[in-house]
Amino acid sequence: MASTKSRKPRIALIGSDTLRGREIASVLAAKRFPAASFELFDPDVEEEYSKLSQFGDEAKVVHGLSPAVLEGLDLVFLAADAATDLRYGGLAAAKGYQAVDLAGTFNADDKVPLVVAGVNDAGLAKARPALVANPHPAAIMLVHILATLRAGFGVHRAVAVVLEPASAYAEEGIQELAEQSTALLGGGSAGHHLFPASLAFNLLARSGRSERKGAVPLETRLAAEVGRVLGPEGLPLSVSVVLAPVFHTYSIMTHVALGRSATAADLKACFKASDIFKLPAPGDEACVSPTAVAGKDQIHLGEIKKDPALERGFWIWAIADNLTVGSALNAYGIARALVGVA
Repeated sequence: MASTKSRKPRIALIGSDTLRGREIASVLAAKRFPAASFELFDPDVEEEYSKLSQFGDEAKVVHGLSPAVLEGLDLVFLAADAATDLRYGGLAAAKGYQAVDLAGTFNADDKVPLVVAGVNDAGLAKARPALVANPHPAAIMLVHILATLRAGFGVHRAVAVVLEPASAYAEEGIQELAEQSTALLGGGSAGHHLFPASLAFNLLARSGRSERKGAVPLETRLAAEVGRVLGPEGLPLSVSVVLAPVFHTYSIMTHVALGRSATAADLKACFKASDIFKLPAPGDEACVSPTAVAGKDQIHLGEIKKDPALERGFWIWAIADNLTVGSALNAYGIARALVGVA
């Protein structure tokens, strides 16, 4: 692959119709990512000019997908189905492009760097990996929270209860929650297909068969991803996931045991020093909610309170949009690091 240091990279997106695909395209357009060209590809396009999309104010043709059409590109975002992302991510090295996986297809592969922008992205431009994985949205949130606290105070251990939105199940999850809500409000009964029971006006334990140690696969995955990003000096983390009747945003209640004594004001000052976090005005902590945070570009922190039962223990309420902070903005940061954009 030719160096991108002396020219703008040629970039592409596979999966322009998915939630993640639409969001990364929106972010690239809004932030004016320095690209020589930007092309859209979808695996379901069979005839050229049969499908159109939008990139900023520009109408774009969505092209059919084959290995040959990606030759000559520098950077490819993978946001399609698992089979498509697996194939074209696996071709990155052979075809000479770098790929950023937004869909979690390669997150369990130890040979693929798992990156949270601003935490462990240093050196990507020099290392030039063929493939980089975007962590799970909740893992991105937890990494930022724990990395910030670790740098400021040290962290001995952490426990996180993660409230997962319907959009974690893509468009189908949003539609099922909407249909269930409409049915119940109309006095009918709510069916379910994706969720283990009706999610509308309800809370459900995260579905999935428990593994040998008791956690379900997503809980194990989140703890593992946070550990990989934080590195070998990481910390013990326990995670439990609950399905919540919201369309967007992950909400996380995190309990931490710090390495040294601190006050809630100390923690707030530490978080305020990072642009990734947004703290409410005094007295507005209760207003930090999924509906208020959906679509926003930062991790919003609500109440930060001392645990009276545990010395150096704190509870932290955090919410972030899973498509912005939890996916597209992190992928955008990875892309900037890959091409060496300051």
